[in-house]
Amino acid sequence: MDSGFYAACTGLLAKTDALELAANNLANVSTTGYKSGMEFYRSLTASMSGRHLSPLNQAVNDYGVLGGAVVDMTKGELARTGNDLDLALEDSGFFAVQTPAGVRYTRNGSFHTDASGRLMTSTGNPVLGEVGPITLPGGTISISSDGTISQQGAVVASLKLVTFAPGTSLLPEGNSLFSAPQGSERPDGDARLSQGMLESSNQNPVVGAVSLMALQRHAALLQRALSIFHTTFNGTAAQELPKVS
Repeated sequence: MDSGFYAACTGLLAKTDALELAANNLANVSTTGYKSGMEFYRSLTASMSGRHLSPLNQAVNDYGVLGGAVVDMTKGELARTGNDLDLALEDSGFFAVQTPAGVRYTRNGSFHTDASGRLMTSTGNPVLGEVGPITLPGGTISISSDGTISQQGAVVASLKLVTFAPGTSLLPEGNSLFSAPQGSERPDGDARLSQGMLESSNQNPVVGAVSLMALQRHAALLQRALSIFHTTFNGTAAQELPKVS
């Protein structure tokens, strides 16, 4: 009975964390460049490696707990905006931006210029070029697929477009920003950039809503199971305690 109670308890905790992740995904269906998170689970007995477990212990404790979450880097749909400073990456690369916490990476190419002509993200972080933050002159600009920025045929700057080796751990930090291990970035030699377009969130709203409802149902069932265990434990205690002399 104890194992069933622990399984229901850890299951409810796991589903609660998964609910937060699903709710966050659903809240960002309209966020440019957003990459959804996906939960994964692991066996409780797998985390007890090195310990001797009897066949009975393995059988009754072989249930799943939340192992964490991974970022789904699947590309979102591209939508045309007509704004010259809206940029979308068609490959798997990233824009590099300067934040108070250091260099971060994003696929949100919704850029604008400030009063000084600096190219900025929608949240106010300077966009980096090959030689540092980019400052643009006034007037119409053209941005080629490799990130070269020009005006009337003259090169003004070049966007810093980077990529990462498969398996590199990119950590989401909010506002479509990611941090990466120091020194893991490398130039994106195969960059394919489209001017006047933005990449939408890769979270499908229908899939997100269905996932959220399924997790809510699972959490409710586990909560009910915990309530049943609690009632059973109390009933057993009420029956056995009077027998103790």
